[in-house]
Amino acid sequence: MENNPGVLKRFWAFINKPSAKYSLLAISSLSFVIGILFWGGFNTGMEATNTLEFCTTCHEMRDNVYQEYKETIHFSNRTGVRAVCSDCHVPKEWTHKMIRKAKASMEVWGKLTGYIDTKEKFESHRMELATHEWDRMKENNSRECRNCHAFEAMSPELQKQTPYKKHMKAKEEGKTCIDCHKGIAHHLPKEYVDPDE
Repeated sequence: MENNPGVLKRFWAFINKPSAKYSLLAISSLSFVIGILFWGGFNTGMEATNTLEFCTTCHEMRDNVYQEYKETIHFSNRTGVRAVCSDCHVPKEWTHKMIRKAKASMEVWGKLTGYIDTKEKFESHRMELATHEWDRMKENNSRECRNCHAFEAMSPELQKQTPYKKHMKAKEEGKTCIDCHKGIAHHLPKEYVDPDE
C-alpha cells in the first residue's frame, strides 16, 4: 500500500518525460482530441447517409421506389409517424449498421454502370432486388421492422380482430414480419407469386 504513491509518482514522471520534442502526456492528449473529432465526423457522416434526403438524391431511387413509398402508410398516416428508408433498410445497432453500410456501398457499382438507371431497367430487376431485401429481412427476423413493431405491444382492444389473430398466429408459428408483409412499402414485382394463394 505504501508503494502506491511511489508507483503513481514514477508513472506520472514517465508520461511527463519529454520524448524528442513532446511529452507522452501531450501526445496522448492530442491523440485523444483527434480521436474524438474523427469519431464525431465519422458518426455525423454516417447519420447524414441515413436521411430521406440522402436516399433520394439519385434518380434511380427518387423516380422509382420513393414515388411508391409516398403512397404508403409508412410515409403518411393518422399519427404522423414516418418511417424513412434507413428505418427499414439500415440496422440501428452499430456492428450490424456498419456491415449493412459496407454492403450498400457496393451498390455504387450499380449506379456507375447504369444497372437500374431507367424505369425499364429498374422494373426488369425489381424481382431480383426485392428478393435480396426479403432474404435479408427473413435472415435477421425482420429486425428493422421490430424497431417499431412488436408482437408483445399489439393490443387486442386497439387492433382489429382479424389482423390481431393473424399476428398472434404468426407469433406462435415463429414467422417474421416479411413473411406476410411483402409489398408494404414498395410495389410487388410482376413476377411475384404469393405462396399463400
